[in-house]
Amino acid sequence: MSSSQPKLLDQLRHAIRAKHYSYRTEQTYTLWVRRFILFQDKRHPRELGKLEIEAFLTHLAVSRRVSASTQNQAMSAILFLYHHVLKMEPEWLTDVVRAKASRRVPVVLSTREVSAVLGQLSGAQFLAAGLMYGAGLRLMEALRLRVQDVDFAYSQITVRGGKGNKDRVVPLPDRLVVSLEAQIAAALAVHAADVEAGYGRVWLPNALARKYPTADRQPGWQYVFPASGRSVDPQDGTVRRHHIDASWMQKSMKRAVQQSGLRKRATCHTLRHSFATHLLESGADIRSVQAVLGHKDLKTTQIYTHVLERGGFGVRSPLDRL
Repeated sequence: MSSSQPKLLDQLRHAIRAKHYSYRTEQTYTLWVRRFILFQDKRHPRELGKLEIEAFLTHLAVSRRVSASTQNQAMSAILFLYHHVLKMEPEWLTDVVRAKASRRVPVVLSTREVSAVLGQLSGAQFLAAGLMYGAGLRLMEALRLRVQDVDFAYSQITVRGGKGNKDRVVPLPDRLVVSLEAQIAAALAVHAADVEAGYGRVWLPNALARKYPTADRQPGWQYVFPASGRSVDPQDGTVRRHHIDASWMQKSMKRAVQQSGLRKRATCHTLRHSFATHLLESGADIRSVQAVLGHKDLKTTQIYTHVLERGGFGVRSPLDRL
């Protein structure tokens, strides 16, 4: 092997970026491949086969007790390594069995419970939570929102590069208009101060930074929820202001749930579950809900209909007839 050839993990990162996967996916896949190699006493993956992969996946399930989805995530990372980095297509690669993911009913809050949780939040935290419940945004979709993607004239928000790298349009709740205008004004003030200090750049997707060299300094591309400080981009070393970290909202949501006295295990994603369920409960067409949520398969949206079935499957307990 040539000494000038990049290390295996660097090759993996380059292959992931060539596929335009997100940086979070890059971090996750790199982590799982590193763990796989360490589990096999640092042997090169070319020397390993189906038995070694299955042994690692079994270790995750039995010793580490990870969920089926986490186990499948690790497997996807390993398969990506063999397919796109090592360029190996052995017959046994297609025989590795994926774990069967559990189908779980999502936790959903009532309108009163949502109101109680939102009542414990204020400022940008309330706004981000309001977008998740009021527009069905995922956590990262809310935090990655750009100024130009908020359309006050048409009362809508364009979600760029959602799950599956798909765009979609969602309604802008009237109740959030004033708060969102104030948040955007604050974000643009931060941007103006950055520009004056010689910075003001923001990360742009794909090759837009090369195609439009000055776009990363334009107000429209700035994040609605900018981070409190500038940081160095781990991919190219450029100093930029990123969006707020997800942990900021996750911790705020956890604290709000505790303060509201709820006994349900509610997270940021619970607000999205509640959004979908309450839309269906109010009579919205399930196809429309599917489009707003950005679900590829209608079966994914249908899981929310469980709340509309009183008592589970619409049956009444015989105890209530006594």
